[in-house]
Amino acid sequence: MENNMFPLVTDEQKQAEETWRKSIPAQVFLNYFFAINYHIQEGDDAQGGLQHLPYFRAHQAELADSDVAAITKLLHACWSTEYALRATAELGDEDYLRNALHWTFPQAYHTILSGLQAFLYTTGVRSNNPALIQREVGRLVVRNAYPRPVSFYAAGAYGDFSIHRLPLAGYKAGLHIASKEIDAQAQIGQFLRTTRKQKAMIVRQQVQANPNTALRSQKTGKVLDKWTAQHWQQITWRLGYTTIFDLLSRLRISQTSREIGRYVEAEIDFKLFHQSLLNIVSYLNGIHETYIAKAIGLERYRQVVAELPKHLQHSFVAERLRKQVEPTITGEAPTQMGIAA
Repeated sequence: MENNMFPLVTDEQKQAEETWRKSIPAQVFLNYFFAINYHIQEGDDAQGGLQHLPYFRAHQAELADSDVAAITKLLHACWSTEYALRATAELGDEDYLRNALHWTFPQAYHTILSGLQAFLYTTGVRSNNPALIQREVGRLVVRNAYPRPVSFYAAGAYGDFSIHRLPLAGYKAGLHIASKEIDAQAQIGQFLRTTRKQKAMIVRQQVQANPNTALRSQKTGKVLDKWTAQHWQQITWRLGYTTIFDLLSRLRISQTSREIGRYVEAEIDFKLFHQSLLNIVSYLNGIHETYIAKAIGLERYRQVVAELPKHLQHSFVAERLRKQVEPTITGEAPTQMGIAA
């Protein structure tokens, strides 16, 4: 007699399960960026919290006209890239946003990088070297130059990482979109650990590939294949701190890589992904713009915004100036004139 206690799995069910399984890496990636955005929204105050930071209050710079021109050039690159990222959101339905990942990932990274470089310029760091930029901004995060929602970081040697300024980061991260602060912090904590682990593996590979830096066996003098905790500790200084900017650098996925293909083919909420990225971009760019305005002077910054190219006139740049930059520096409430975002 035929046993019908266990119903047969249909092809449709098999296909749905396979699609879900293949979508997990992309879903986790979405979870991470949604969690960062959630954490920012939960921990943010009206002006981003900068005005409360001693580092911000003390920030000043002596800048020549040529310096302001260089900073303006970086800001134009930052804003034009953010403009393109925003245009994608306005044009896009779900399918368009899915395929737009090929350029929205690098756009989100590069707009923040350009704004960061402009900010670093006012601190005396004038470099295009990504490793140097990551190291310098890591120090600034640790020194509390950034508001609490983005001041978290990871430190320590491989196998002994510590997470700072995320008290709930030790909880196990779920596979669902964060609906509570504990979910968000758990997912950000996991993102910090996996990113730092990845960075540690790359540094080890670089160190061991160089005969002058490779760690060797004390007995044989041969380059070590297996590492102990002590060996990992010897390269920890090369890692610096792992911050939100290291997490954002994970967006630098090559258009030709298989990884971007996995994301495009996944079944996830692409609109939510894009909105999360856009919110993070706007938040961080606003912080850097406020630092820059304080360094070059608010009047001069207003002039930079007033003289923007036509496509950036009366846009999100002027909106952030009115709602975030001016109130943070002057301590006064935003003016009420309406500007299209």
